[in-house]
Amino acid sequence: MDFSDTPEEAAFRAEARAFLDAHMPLKQGRVTSRAMTPEDVAASRAWQRIKAEKGFAGILWPKEFGGREGTPMQQIIFGQEEERYAVPTTVFNQGVGMAMPTVMSFGTPEQLARYPRPALMGDEVWCQLFSEPAAGSDLAGLRTRAVADGGDWVINGQKIWTSYAHFADFGMMVARTDPDLPKHQGLTFFIVDMRAPGIEIRPIRQISGASNFSEVFFTDVRIPDSQRLGKVGEGWKVALTMLANERFTVGRAEGPDFEDIFALARSVDLDGKRAVDDSAVRERLARWYVQSAGLKYTRLRSQTALSRGKAPGPENSIGKLVSAPKLQEIATFGVDLIGMAGAISDPDIAAMNGWFQQALLYAPSKRIAGGTDEILRNIIAERVLGLPGDVRADKGLPFNQIPTGLR
Repeated sequence: MDFSDTPEEAAFRAEARAFLDAHMPLKQGRVTSRAMTPEDVAASRAWQRIKAEKGFAGILWPKEFGGREGTPMQQIIFGQEEERYAVPTTVFNQGVGMAMPTVMSFGTPEQLARYPRPALMGDEVWCQLFSEPAAGSDLAGLRTRAVADGGDWVINGQKIWTSYAHFADFGMMVARTDPDLPKHQGLTFFIVDMRAPGIEIRPIRQISGASNFSEVFFTDVRIPDSQRLGKVGEGWKVALTMLANERFTVGRAEGPDFEDIFALARSVDLDGKRAVDDSAVRERLARWYVQSAGLKYTRLRSQTALSRGKAPGPENSIGKLVSAPKLQEIATFGVDLIGMAGAISDPDIAAMNGWFQQALLYAPSKRIAGGTDEILRNIIAERVLGLPGDVRADKGLPFNQIPTGLR
């Protein structure tokens, strides 16, 4: 494992740092989670444009779409450096990191000429219309229908947990076009204008007080066939490409880590002594230290492979599966250590600015976004370890013949 940058990587890191120094202040204090506002979106658009104009927004993108045609290591380095600065919360991860690479893989010449550059420049926000109330983690069990009508498709159905849908200009949607086929085969992928007639967007108020997710209803929404992405019936193939991009984009769960819970344990009392002196507390701290160190060196192993021109190994599947539950455990334990004052989340008066209280409320979502714990375990078991796949009673059955419950 190599812990240092190559000369080329060091030069790029210096370039990225100089750019960030010129445009953004360093972070001061802890970054808290809150609802995205229209003002935040405007700030995100402005920052996205600056990055795009200076060649730091689409580092991996082809130059023909405004990108740099850089390396994955350059993308990682810029992300590492950007984390140190007080940049606006972005609404462009889904468009730039997930949607547009998928368009580049399956798009027609007309779609390639229309969509990537406005997304890169921050002119258009994109969302991902995948999850549905009845499908859960089984994306292929979706029920939103798309029926061909002349040169259009008519969409009816519902999507849920769509991040920033109420700010989005366009969405990437997979819908069922042939219920007579098995569930993975009768799907087709579409680009959706989020302001089209028949679309209703309802923000969902979360326990944290934010409304960054929405449910989206489609009632006789007409989509021209020119907005279909990929071939009819091959939507699952397109969706898998977008999900692969999502795994790379979502990354690790942000929030209190070992250093923060260790600092808290040193500052609060437990049964008349410092919490850090309690053996049970120290046992938990030791476990989280080991997990944090393991995640750090696992990321460095992936970076070393990329730096040497190799593909990362199966360790990429591990990061989120470990970091998201760890975040939830640390947040819960931190609130417990604070005691009765743990009910106070006001950052102006709460211990450590209410960071643990806020993390306690948003941490569960990190175990769902970008793939649930169960999905990630299946991926590791089946694709990394080569274990037998789950038994599927619906395998090969036409979707409209799959039992849905008691009748």
